[in-house]
Amino acid sequence: MLSKNIYIYDAVRTPRAKGKSASLKKPGGALSKVLPHDLIKYLIEAIEQRNPNSATNINRLALGCVGQIGPQGGHIALVSRLASSLLKNDITVRTLNNYCVSGLSAVFEAALWAQNSFQGLSLAGGVESLSQVGFLEDKASYYNDPDLIKKLNWAPPVMGAELIATIDGLKKSDLDDITLLSHQRAENAWNKGFYDKSVISIPYNNGEEILKKDALIKPNLTIEKLTQLKPFFGAQGTLGYDAMMLNHYPYLKEIKHLHSIANCPGMADGASLILLGTKEAGDKIGLKPRARIVDFTETADSPVIQLSAGFKAMEKLLHNQKMNVNDIDRYEFMEAFAALPVKFLNTYNVDINKVNVNGGHLAMGHPMGATGAILITTLLNELEYSNAQKGMVVAQAGGGIGAAMIIERVN
Repeated sequence: MLSKNIYIYDAVRTPRAKGKSASLKKPGGALSKVLPHDLIKYLIEAIEQRNPNSATNINRLALGCVGQIGPQGGHIALVSRLASSLLKNDITVRTLNNYCVSGLSAVFEAALWAQNSFQGLSLAGGVESLSQVGFLEDKASYYNDPDLIKKLNWAPPVMGAELIATIDGLKKSDLDDITLLSHQRAENAWNKGFYDKSVISIPYNNGEEILKKDALIKPNLTIEKLTQLKPFFGAQGTLGYDAMMLNHYPYLKEIKHLHSIANCPGMADGASLILLGTKEAGDKIGLKPRARIVDFTETADSPVIQLSAGFKAMEKLLHNQKMNVNDIDRYEFMEAFAALPVKFLNTYNVDINKVNVNGGHLAMGHPMGATGAILITTLLNELEYSNAQKGMVVAQAGGGIGAAMIIERVN
């Protein structure tokens, strides 16, 4: 729990592009030629334009990023600071990798730091270019070493989603229904202008706008199309992952592979930044806070089921705040795979009209290091849009990593 009030003054993100590099036959995603630090640079410029004099009062930049090699290697927060003409050289920087909750962890790390720097503002968020640094491209030894895989009980994160679907007795139709809803809600939110306030279009090549809207949404998706897509990960399970999971859950007869490619969030390029600090820091340049960070927690859980840690984080946070699920007005629940939001709705009996009401990652994609900050950005704008008060971000990552944050709108 924070010992002092830390406020969110602004929150922006880029549109999400397909995280695909160009080939001889197909062009890459719209942001595939934009360097990751340039995505952050454009967001810094947007925040300064929206909040004059904020850049000269920033003294911390914290960024989450998972694939820290190649264009994202070295120290992406440092490189982003160097690339921005608005940030001073004495701004401290931090790059962190906490897998898919990295952006959320970066925001809270900055909030903790801000408690001891009353006159300064912080920028925190994340960036990921999956078109330039592919998933698992850092080639950690435990990704492919059979002995280490067995010793560490490591499996691709989708295996955890398949395990959760099996344990909870879900059907493929459950996954398809939530996937379709995500696309429908995302398209509707864009059409009604919900994202206009928080999504910053990306200029490149002499100022030409190359992306204004999330590129992965399928407005013509139907349940019939989803039904025709077959489960995709059964063959992967036969590589030893199913056997490992069944060894830990011996009451299961088999792992039921249900997820199709459409039931997984698309690989995406994108970035997000949150401007935050104490009231003193905002008052210094006349900023009005938009929300207060109420509480945050990170958790760890079994590396076998993996994706249960987000639920654990949510439960811990509600317990700490002496709240229940119905005390939260809006949820941004990370749609890591379709089984996860289905479990969330089924297990906790949450009103579906409070959860991901503007679409989620199943529709708009998953730029891993940026995801946590993207969820905060969407939640902040939804609280204002719906005149609601309290919201929660819930996120999970492979390996049994989870995080959650509660924010409260400031009237």
